[in-house]
Amino acid sequence: MNLFSHTQRHALTFSVFLMLLGLSTACSRMEGSRSPDEKETWKETLEHDLNLLGHRNWILVVDKAFPEQSSAGMKYLYVEQELLPTLQYVLDRVESSTHVSPVIYRDKELSYITEEQVPGIGEFRSGSEEVLAGREVNSLLHDEVFGMLDESSSLFRVLVIKTNCTLPYTSVFLQLDCAYWGPGNERELRSRMNGEQAE
Repeated sequence: MNLFSHTQRHALTFSVFLMLLGLSTACSRMEGSRSPDEKETWKETLEHDLNLLGHRNWILVVDKAFPEQSSAGMKYLYVEQELLPTLQYVLDRVESSTHVSPVIYRDKELSYITEEQVPGIGEFRSGSEEVLAGREVNSLLHDEVFGMLDESSSLFRVLVIKTNCTLPYTSVFLQLDCAYWGPGNERELRSRMNGEQAE
């Protein structure tokens, strides 16, 4: 004995087909499947993220061995190119923004590596001096920079751009500051506030 008529069975089959088709489409969207031409490039990702980042966020341009950290605040991008042109592009984008400016840190250890230890390190140092010319650069021991990052990444986003550079201690760390309100402005504000509180 058939519980459904031929028309009902046909309608039921079609409904199941539509439901499975919808589920398949939803899964594809969740997996972010896009054609190669539609995939977002790292430059587009940087442009998007830069609009969201602000004071106390970081952007790191790092060598290939830079570790992936478990902190939820760390976001990683891998670019298939050398470190210095990547750094130049990132600096140009940050410095042309209206809301943030970079405070630049690099590893102190880089100055002490010899050409005998790491062939090519001298050429890299010369190239990095050209990229960073005219900018204030703070040199800190590698572990000191990591200490700052550990503290910051628990509260603030850190964007890590990994390059294919295989030279040690070549990473550059950009701590973002407010472009339209600097440390001098903040000191003056706090001084005025403290003066009023003392009255």
